[in-house]
Amino acid sequence: MTLSRRRFLAISAASMALGPAAALAEAPVRWRGLALGAEAEITLRGDRRRAGRALREAKREIRRIERLFSLYDPDSGLSRLNAAGRLAPADPDFLDLLRICGRVNTASDGLFDPSIQPLWRLLAESRGTPTASALARAAALADWSSVSLGPDGVSFGRPGMALTLNGIAQGHATDRVTAVLAEQGFAASLVNIGEFRAGDGDWRIGVADPRRGLVAAQALSNAAVATSSPGALSLLAGAEEVGHILDPARPLRPALWSTASVVARNAALADGLSTAMTFMDPSAIRDLLAAEPDLVSVLLVDRGGAVTRLG
Repeated sequence: MTLSRRRFLAISAASMALGPAAALAEAPVRWRGLALGAEAEITLRGDRRRAGRALREAKREIRRIERLFSLYDPDSGLSRLNAAGRLAPADPDFLDLLRICGRVNTASDGLFDPSIQPLWRLLAESRGTPTASALARAAALADWSSVSLGPDGVSFGRPGMALTLNGIAQGHATDRVTAVLAEQGFAASLVNIGEFRAGDGDWRIGVADPRRGLVAAQALSNAAVATSSPGALSLLAGAEEVGHILDPARPLRPALWSTASVVARNAALADGLSTAMTFMDPSAIRDLLAAEPDLVSVLLVDRGGAVTRLG
């Protein structure tokens, strides 16, 4: 089973409406590379002479975050937690992200649950053809309530549990890099680490669906957008309608939406909620929009390609 990018976002344009006199000094500086296993891009507007230092600091922050949250680095904080069932002490940033996970888990009524990792592992190891009993055992380990957070560490309440932060760590990395760039004097930035976060200025982000291609354009300023498309990858052999984003309680349930794109005040929240909202009906999403002050708007694409905007 080969993994591909979870998000189908495309940047369509980015501009700050600068006058001709500022054109030379304010021409954008772009960096492209890899972060958390996906393509990443940073666009800066401002003093080009200072851009090199700012980008070095951003890349240093990306590597720090990878050392915390990578599933592929056996020495990462996440890998050590999964191997031992506890991590103490834990980096404060690690604990902060797990608290955001708890917030999204509660807001989504459990549809976002990082403890789904045993299900992922089973589907990968069985090449998408698990036995019913194995699937039931793995699904029983998806239990965020059994993840205990303390002031200095985290532990699992049941043997065999494991976390994946793939549905939120890229958003968190996007937020952290945006903050580092602002500290370096670049408030006008666009950071793409699987999710987008825009700083000062007017930016336009294209939103694409794996079946339909580009479906919408999203204006963004001092906000973030994250997009989840379950159909980007099927995890079950012979069941294309069951994508790689799973309902923890009903892992064989097809998602309700082909794509869910969420605009929020920060990328971690947008990232986690876009994952959960692929299984949420419009009324539940409207309720969440009314209840969550940092949630701005939601764009949904159904299997027929129809686009619905909420918020």
